[in-house]
Amino acid sequence: MNERTISVKPVFDGRIIHVHVDDIELANGKPGYREVVEHPGGVCIAALTKDNELLFGRQFRYPFNEVCLELPAGKLEPGEDPFETAQRELKEETGCTGKDWVPMGNMYPTPGICSEIDRLYFCHVDAESGDLELDEDEFIEPDRIPIEKAVEMAMNGELPDAKTQLLVLKVARYLGLK
Repeated sequence: MNERTISVKPVFDGRIIHVHVDDIELANGKPGYREVVEHPGGVCIAALTKDNELLFGRQFRYPFNEVCLELPAGKLEPGEDPFETAQRELKEETGCTGKDWVPMGNMYPTPGICSEIDRLYFCHVDAESGDLELDEDEFIEPDRIPIEKAVEMAMNGELPDAKTQLLVLKVARYLGLK
C-alpha cells in the first residue's frame, strides 16, 4: 500500500504552511501525484473547571468568515515540545494554568493533503482566570460551558471545529459521561 516519492516541486512557501506537488509511484507501480500542505502541527486543550465547565473561546475564522466557538488551541513553534505548547496556549488564551494533565491522543485533521497533527490534552484549572496573553493578531472572547452542554453542542453541530468536537467527546467519555 506504500507510495514512493519520485520528485518534489515546491509551490508555495508561507509563514505557516508550505505547499508542494509530488510525482509519485502508486502502490500498483503506476505514476501519480500528490498535493501536500506541510504544517507544523498544533495542540488543543480541554480545560475543566471545578464547576465542570470547559473553557472555550470565540474567535473569528477568516476562511469561513464567521466567529467559531473553540477549545483553546494553537500552533507549534519550531522545536517546541507539544506539551509545552499546550501549557503556553492555555495560559495565553484563558489566563489559566492547567494541572493534572492527561494526553488524549493525536488527530490528523486532513490526512489526504496535510501533514498537520493536532495533539489533544485534558487538564483541570482553577475557576479564576488571569489576564489573557494573546498574540497581537489574535482576538478571543473567553467563555465557559458546562461539559454536558458542550457534548450536546458537539452532537448538534454548534461546534464546527473538528478538534473541538473530538476532544469534547473524548473528555466526556474519559470522565464517564453519557
